[in-house]
Amino acid sequence: MQLQLIRNATLRLEYAGHTLLIDPFLAEKHSLPPFAGLENNPTTGLPVTPSAVLDGVELTLISHLHADHFDPAAQELLPKDMPIFCQSGDETAIQGFGFQQVTPLAGEVQWKNITLRPTPGQHGSGPILEQMGSVIGLVLQGEGEPTVYWLGDTILTPEVQGVLQEVQPNVVIVHAGGATLGGTVLIMDAGQTLEVCRAASGATVVATHLESLDHCTVSRAALKAAAQDAGIQNLRVPEDGETLKL
Repeated sequence: MQLQLIRNATLRLEYAGHTLLIDPFLAEKHSLPPFAGLENNPTTGLPVTPSAVLDGVELTLISHLHADHFDPAAQELLPKDMPIFCQSGDETAIQGFGFQQVTPLAGEVQWKNITLRPTPGQHGSGPILEQMGSVIGLVLQGEGEPTVYWLGDTILTPEVQGVLQEVQPNVVIVHAGGATLGGTVLIMDAGQTLEVCRAASGATVVATHLESLDHCTVSRAALKAAAQDAGIQNLRVPEDGETLKL
């Protein structure tokens, strides 16, 4: 498989002979309001054109409807006949944007020769959880391909650890930017990312959702330094636009 990090959580996957797009966030730099009051979002531009992001995409996966995962630019630019899988409950809103092939993931599904299974996530903790709403991750499996566990916007929970133990994935994709609101961490920070690396020591762990939003607190350099200090060797931290062969 090939994984290209576009920006934030947006990924292009070449997997089992197909091209998949995850959590499209196509806004121009500084075109959206800030989350932390520090800087308009996104704080970085796209490394490639939106048309290059969308070129050849056969299926789009949307973990939840926050603007940094499915923004107005993506809602406008994605073809309206694009097959979309989303978490249960989001399908009506996505259909409201004009999309015609929207499938909620209530359980394991087969799409062509790829199996997709939604997994639980927890987008923060405490009182802010109600504000953040529900999210999912995904396990992807295809013949001749590594098993992929994309955690989505979640902190490290017993449910996430349970999926790691049960599935024993070959590739783990972590949202590692340590985004915070009101002092509450909403996705994994450096410490939790390293815990995932230890729990999935036989997997390649790919850190995404870094350095693109004003409420993210973990830099690539800091995460790499923390991994080096901890003796972690299975972590990859791609730059925006970089492609990994896994």
